[in-house]
Amino acid sequence: MAGLTAAALAAVGFLAYQASAAAPADLRSGTKATGSPSPSASAGPSAPGAPGKPAKDPLALPPQSGSGERVVYALADRRVWLVDEGGKVLRTFPVMPSAVSPAPGTYAVTSRSGSVRGSDGVQVEHVVRFATVDGVTVGFSAAVDGSMSSPDPSRRTGGVRMARADGDALWTFATVNAPVVVIP
Repeated sequence: MAGLTAAALAAVGFLAYQASAAAPADLRSGTKATGSPSPSASAGPSAPGAPGKPAKDPLALPPQSGSGERVVYALADRRVWLVDEGGKVLRTFPVMPSAVSPAPGTYAVTSRSGSVRGSDGVQVEHVVRFATVDGVTVGFSAAVDGSMSSPDPSRRTGGVRMARADGDALWTFATVNAPVVVIP
Protein backbone atom coordinates (compact mmCIF):
# COMPACT_ATOMS: atom_id res chain seq x y z
CA MET A 1 0.00 0.00 0.00
CA ALA A 2 2.82 2.42 0.84
CA GLY A 3 4.34 1.76 -2.58
CA LEU A 4 1.13 2.78 -4.36
CA THR A 5 0.86 5.95 -2.29
CA ALA A 6 4.46 6.87 -3.05
CA ALA A 7 3.92 6.24 -6.77
CA ALA A 8 0.76 8.37 -6.78
CA LEU A 9 2.52 11.23 -4.97
CA ALA A 10 5.42 11.05 -7.42
CA ALA A 11 3.02 11.19 -10.38
CA VAL A 12 1.14 14.16 -8.91
CA GLY A 13 4.42 15.93 -8.19
CA PHE A 14 5.63 15.37 -11.75
CA LEU A 15 2.36 16.68 -13.23
CA ALA A 16 2.47 19.73 -10.95
CA TYR A 17 6.02 20.45 -12.11
CA GLN A 18 4.97 20.19 -15.77
CA ALA A 19 2.03 22.54 -15.19
CA SER A 20 4.16 25.12 -13.44
CA ALA A 21 6.85 24.96 -16.11
CA ALA A 22 4.25 25.59 -18.81
CA ALA A 23 2.56 28.45 -16.93
CA PRO A 24 3.25 32.06 -17.99
CA ALA A 25 5.99 33.79 -16.02
CA ASP A 26 3.58 36.22 -14.34
CA LEU A 27 1.55 33.32 -12.94
CA ARG A 28 4.65 31.45 -11.72
CA SER A 29 6.05 34.51 -9.93
CA GLY A 30 2.73 35.65 -8.48
CA THR A 31 3.03 39.12 -10.04
CA LYS A 32 0.45 40.72 -12.25
CA ALA A 33 1.28 41.30 -15.87
CA THR A 34 1.28 44.86 -17.16
CA GLY A 35 0.47 46.11 -20.62
CA SER A 36 -1.98 44.58 -23.03
CA PRO A 37 -3.24 41.07 -22.51
CA SER A 38 -1.80 38.34 -24.68
CA PRO A 39 -3.90 35.72 -26.42
CA SER A 40 -4.88 32.87 -24.16
CA ALA A 41 -3.63 29.38 -24.73
CA SER A 42 -7.24 28.26 -25.14
CA ALA A 43 -7.75 30.54 -28.14
CA GLY A 44 -6.83 27.99 -30.76
CA PRO A 45 -6.95 28.26 -34.51
CA SER A 46 -10.28 29.13 -36.10
CA ALA A 47 -10.33 25.91 -38.08
CA PRO A 48 -8.28 22.75 -38.30
CA GLY A 49 -5.24 23.38 -40.45
CA ALA A 50 -5.32 27.16 -39.91
CA PRO A 51 -2.43 27.69 -37.50
CA GLY A 52 -1.91 31.12 -36.04
CA LYS A 53 -5.40 32.43 -36.79
CA PRO A 54 -7.37 33.37 -33.68
CA ALA A 55 -10.90 32.06 -33.31
CA LYS A 56 -13.61 34.44 -34.56
CA ASP A 57 -15.54 36.15 -31.79
CA PRO A 58 -19.20 35.41 -32.59
CA LEU A 59 -20.30 38.55 -30.74
CA ALA A 60 -17.90 40.91 -32.54
CA LEU A 61 -19.37 43.45 -34.94
CA PRO A 62 -18.98 42.00 -38.45
CA PRO A 63 -16.59 43.81 -40.78
CA GLN A 64 -18.09 45.84 -43.61
CA SER A 65 -21.31 46.48 -41.68
CA GLY A 66 -21.42 50.20 -42.32
CA SER A 67 -20.31 53.16 -40.25
CA GLY A 68 -21.83 55.64 -37.85
CA GLU A 69 -24.83 55.05 -35.65
CA ARG A 70 -26.82 52.08 -36.94
CA VAL A 71 -28.58 48.79 -36.32
CA VAL A 72 -26.74 45.85 -37.88
CA TYR A 73 -28.73 42.70 -38.64
CA ALA A 74 -26.72 39.61 -39.69
CA LEU A 75 -29.02 37.13 -41.40
CA ALA A 76 -26.75 34.06 -41.14
CA ASP A 77 -25.67 34.80 -37.57
CA ARG A 78 -29.24 35.57 -36.47
CA ARG A 79 -27.89 38.50 -34.46
CA VAL A 80 -28.39 42.25 -34.12
CA TRP A 81 -25.88 44.88 -32.99
CA LEU A 82 -26.74 48.39 -31.83
CA VAL A 83 -23.78 50.59 -32.80
CA ASP A 84 -23.15 54.18 -31.70
CA GLU A 85 -21.82 56.96 -33.95
CA GLY A 86 -18.22 56.13 -33.05
CA GLY A 87 -18.57 52.48 -34.05
CA LYS A 88 -18.82 51.14 -30.49
CA VAL A 89 -21.20 48.23 -29.96
CA LEU A 90 -23.70 49.24 -27.30
CA ARG A 91 -25.55 45.93 -27.31
CA THR A 92 -25.77 42.71 -29.29
CA PHE A 93 -28.36 39.97 -29.05
CA PRO A 94 -29.73 36.93 -30.88
CA VAL A 95 -32.91 37.12 -32.93
CA MET A 96 -35.26 34.67 -34.58
CA PRO A 97 -35.49 35.63 -38.26
CA SER A 98 -38.83 35.97 -39.98
CA ALA A 99 -40.02 33.73 -42.79
CA VAL A 100 -39.32 36.62 -45.20
CA SER A 101 -35.94 38.35 -45.04
CA PRO A 102 -34.75 41.52 -46.77
CA ALA A 103 -31.81 41.40 -49.16
CA PRO A 104 -28.49 42.60 -47.75
CA GLY A 105 -28.25 46.37 -47.94
CA THR A 106 -28.89 49.56 -46.02
CA TYR A 107 -32.43 50.44 -44.99
CA ALA A 108 -34.01 53.01 -42.68
CA VAL A 109 -36.61 52.62 -39.97
CA THR A 110 -39.90 53.56 -41.65
CA SER A 111 -42.38 53.23 -38.79
CA ARG A 112 -42.81 52.02 -35.24
CA SER A 113 -45.70 50.68 -33.15
CA GLY A 114 -45.78 50.25 -29.40
CA SER A 115 -48.07 47.20 -29.34
CA VAL A 116 -49.84 45.30 -32.14
CA ARG A 117 -50.78 41.78 -33.17
CA GLY A 118 -48.06 40.35 -35.40
CA SER A 119 -48.72 38.87 -38.84
CA ASP A 120 -48.43 35.46 -37.19
CA GLY A 121 -51.20 36.31 -34.70
CA VAL A 122 -48.88 36.77 -31.70
CA GLN A 123 -49.23 39.94 -29.58
CA VAL A 124 -45.98 41.90 -30.00
CA GLU A 125 -44.49 45.12 -28.67
CA HIS A 126 -41.88 47.63 -29.75
CA VAL A 127 -42.26 47.00 -33.46
CA VAL A 128 -39.55 48.70 -35.54
CA ARG A 129 -40.26 48.34 -39.30
CA PHE A 130 -37.52 48.89 -41.85
CA ALA A 131 -38.16 46.99 -45.11
CA THR A 132 -40.81 45.56 -47.41
CA VAL A 133 -40.21 42.39 -49.42
CA ASP A 134 -42.81 41.41 -52.04
CA GLY A 135 -45.57 43.12 -50.07
CA VAL A 136 -44.47 41.74 -46.67
CA THR A 137 -43.35 44.33 -44.13
CA VAL A 138 -40.21 43.31 -42.22
CA GLY A 139 -39.46 44.63 -38.76
CA PHE A 140 -38.09 43.83 -35.34
CA SER A 141 -40.41 43.02 -32.46
CA ALA A 142 -40.68 41.19 -29.16
CA ALA A 143 -43.52 38.84 -28.32
CA VAL A 144 -45.36 39.98 -25.20
CA ASP A 145 -45.32 36.36 -23.96
CA GLY A 146 -41.52 36.27 -24.43
CA SER A 147 -41.59 33.55 -27.09
CA MET A 148 -39.07 33.43 -29.93
CA SER A 149 -40.30 30.37 -31.80
CA SER A 150 -39.33 29.66 -35.40
CA PRO A 151 -41.75 31.12 -37.90
CA ASP A 152 -44.12 28.85 -39.82
CA PRO A 153 -42.35 28.50 -43.21
CA SER A 154 -45.71 28.18 -44.97
CA ARG A 155 -46.72 31.72 -43.83
CA ARG A 156 -45.13 34.85 -45.25
CA THR A 157 -44.37 36.80 -42.09
CA GLY A 158 -41.89 39.61 -41.54
CA GLY A 159 -41.44 39.73 -37.77
CA VAL A 160 -37.82 39.36 -36.59
CA ARG A 161 -38.28 38.34 -32.94
CA MET A 162 -36.10 39.05 -29.94
CA ALA A 163 -36.27 38.88 -26.16
CA ARG A 164 -38.34 41.60 -24.52
CA ALA A 165 -35.33 43.31 -22.88
CA ASP A 166 -33.59 43.43 -26.26
CA GLY A 167 -36.79 44.79 -27.83
CA ASP A 168 -36.82 47.56 -25.22
CA ALA A 169 -33.23 48.49 -26.09
CA LEU A 170 -33.88 48.44 -29.84
CA TRP A 171 -37.05 50.54 -29.39
CA THR A 172 -35.08 53.20 -27.52
CA PHE A 173 -32.20 53.14 -30.02
CA ALA A 174 -33.88 52.84 -33.44
CA THR A 175 -36.15 55.81 -34.10
CA VAL A 176 -37.73 56.62 -37.47
CA ASN A 177 -35.06 57.10 -40.19
CA ALA A 178 -32.36 55.29 -38.16
CA PRO A 179 -30.19 53.21 -40.50
CA VAL A 180 -30.52 49.41 -40.47
CA VAL A 181 -27.71 47.54 -42.22
CA VAL A 182 -28.60 44.00 -43.25
CA ILE A 183 -25.67 41.72 -43.99
CA PRO A 184 -25.67 38.13 -45.25
